[in-house]
Amino acid sequence: MTNAPSDGVMPTRQPQAFEGRAEALVDRVVNRLDPHGNILLGTTWDEASSAVQRGDIEAVRKICGQFAICEQAGRTIRMARSIGRPMRYFLAKRAAGPALIVAERMDEIVAALEEEGLADQFHPSYTRMVPAHHLLELQLVGCPDPNPTLTRYFAPPRNRLPADIETIGTQYIGRLAEACDSWLETIPAEEPIGVLFSGGIDSGSVLIVLDFLIRRRGLSPSRLKAFTLAAGDQSTDSLQATQFLRQIDREIYLEMIQVAPQSISWRDAIRVIEDYKPLDVQSATMGLALLSEVRKRYPEWKFLIDGDGGDENLKDYPIEENPELTIRSVLGNRMLYQEGWGVDAVKHSLVYSGGQSRGHVRTSAPATNLGFLGFSPYALPDVIEIAEAIPFVDLTDWDHQRLYQLKGDIVAAGVKAITGVEMPVFPKQRFQRGAANESTFEQLFPQNDQEYRHAFDAIFERKS
Repeated sequence: MTNAPSDGVMPTRQPQAFEGRAEALVDRVVNRLDPHGNILLGTTWDEASSAVQRGDIEAVRKICGQFAICEQAGRTIRMARSIGRPMRYFLAKRAAGPALIVAERMDEIVAALEEEGLADQFHPSYTRMVPAHHLLELQLVGCPDPNPTLTRYFAPPRNRLPADIETIGTQYIGRLAEACDSWLETIPAEEPIGVLFSGGIDSGSVLIVLDFLIRRRGLSPSRLKAFTLAAGDQSTDSLQATQFLRQIDREIYLEMIQVAPQSISWRDAIRVIEDYKPLDVQSATMGLALLSEVRKRYPEWKFLIDGDGGDENLKDYPIEENPELTIRSVLGNRMLYQEGWGVDAVKHSLVYSGGQSRGHVRTSAPATNLGFLGFSPYALPDVIEIAEAIPFVDLTDWDHQRLYQLKGDIVAAGVKAITGVEMPVFPKQRFQRGAANESTFEQLFPQNDQEYRHAFDAIFERKS
């Protein structure tokens, strides 16, 4: 189980330029993806890259881990990613022929254009995001601009588990534990691990499972730290995290990260995530504040793990807050929270993708920006597969409150079955709300959502 290629040599982060055939109108592909950002579990680099290059849907599905991969086969470029890593592309016009630029971020695309004196071509709306769980194929025909084809590589069967909480919980957390155990295989035994921890259901279950796995391996649990953000006084997460760890007798893991509210900037978060959706900006703002302080305290720290994706998997968002949703749309559509309305829908964003396929950048970008390698096991296809198998309608009978209760019941039952630990379950609260009291939150963020969009536009007006 490794992140490196099978020969043990990790590819360098040099741009990869593939020269096309003479008759191809797109004569250059510049790949700025950092291969070190992939977390491959039980899959070698050669296996993963070959699967994408061949366009083998079944083989791409078997890629385990968190990845974004771009490969070329003749005139065809193929790209595939999981939720955990974004991947963008941009077609630049050159006198010698168009060039295709592939990168994780918009600013990396800008940098590539600047190197060739083409920065004036850039606009954020011209970039395209590869949607998670799809193999994208692009023919290098250049002019007119090629239109990609998308083929789903991940289509988990739905509603196949029995309507039994114990059975569901055991399979769900069992699959989470398998992913975390595989991840531990990729990390040197002496390296510390930071859990982004609020004391909620998702981060709490990840910490308990990780603690269990480390002890089972006979390794020192002292390598674990639970990083909890307190932005100002009286944050509910600080109280919740303390109470959670006290109840499971693991208070030793807690490291409270106190941050002065005046040091927190939502504008900085917009620059990091390159997006303007209010909830994602707010979450990223707090994540950036937390990880900036962790980086100051621990300059060499590398490995982080979080619970992002748990809400999406078990459909634990207040439907009443979104006028576009009903409980029937939430329970009736495959992976609605992970993928949005789907790549064929009018509301699907070509620039950003949809659902957590878009929103996960709130978690991944702050970590990557500060030099961490973050891992989100709940967002892996193998874990999502179990969540999609849950018979939500049978368990809730279309009742909102029963749906909201379901997540705590399933996860707590699963944690108990896998680790033997009675996990505390507290009421749901968004990370950005729990990290600060209500007064501090209102002072930190704009009242008008358009301010986020204006700040985003201002960043790229200076670059385009």
